[in-house]
Amino acid sequence: MVELIKAYMSDLLKKGQREDARKQYEYRDIEIETGVIARSPGSARVRIGETEVLVGIKMDTMEPYPDSPDDGTLMVNAEFIPLASPEFEPGPPSPESVELARVVDRGIRESGAIDTAKLCITPKEKVWSVSIDIYPLNDGGNLLDAAALGAIVALKNTVFPKYDEKEDKVFYKEFTKDKLPVKKLPILTTFAKLDGITFVDTTKREEKSADARLSLATLEDGQVCAMQKGGTGTFTDKEVADLFDVAVEKAKELRALIKKA
Repeated sequence: MVELIKAYMSDLLKKGQREDARKQYEYRDIEIETGVIARSPGSARVRIGETEVLVGIKMDTMEPYPDSPDDGTLMVNAEFIPLASPEFEPGPPSPESVELARVVDRGIRESGAIDTAKLCITPKEKVWSVSIDIYPLNDGGNLLDAAALGAIVALKNTVFPKYDEKEDKVFYKEFTKDKLPVKKLPILTTFAKLDGITFVDTTKREEKSADARLSLATLEDGQVCAMQKGGTGTFTDKEVADLFDVAVEKAKELRALIKKA
């Protein structure tokens, strides 16, 4: 059955078609909601076609790391709950969930999206830590892009919780109007390759059929800040260069949606 589906997907692509009538580099419909978790200082829900992801932000204080005594910290976690897919199982993090968290983390961290110096409360003593928790609600393909988009949307809308420096106490249920210092909007664009043809935003069946996957995180100035390759297939230098140009254009579209959210 898997081989039959793969052959079917390949035949469609060779005709310039896809199973849901989209073009080669066209995303499914995207919906973005913010402030969906009342007790979180920042949250977002992103839908890309049938794929849906919930992202919540947690903020706390901690001692800084010795090698960055004046900078706050960032951590990304992803939990694949069985509700989202029959392929997800309870228990320790799966390799897929670890990869998703690392890819999202890398795009945000390497881009310098957050001004971590502004998360410093007292140099060498106390800084803010930012945790991004990703929960896929439905896996309809291309969780990577949905999770990365949800993470940056949630961060962009995050405010600091109230903090009493004298008592060294965070009031987690009380929020200030001070926004998290987000200065860049990295966008992840994930491409699949099947029988030599590349395309964007896979459905679940396309994802299972693909030979290889390439995720590119790009910035407003057109620079790549992170890459991740998956699958057993390969990409040529020219293909990577061409997909980089496509990623920059797709990122403009997604970034426009973020600014409206």
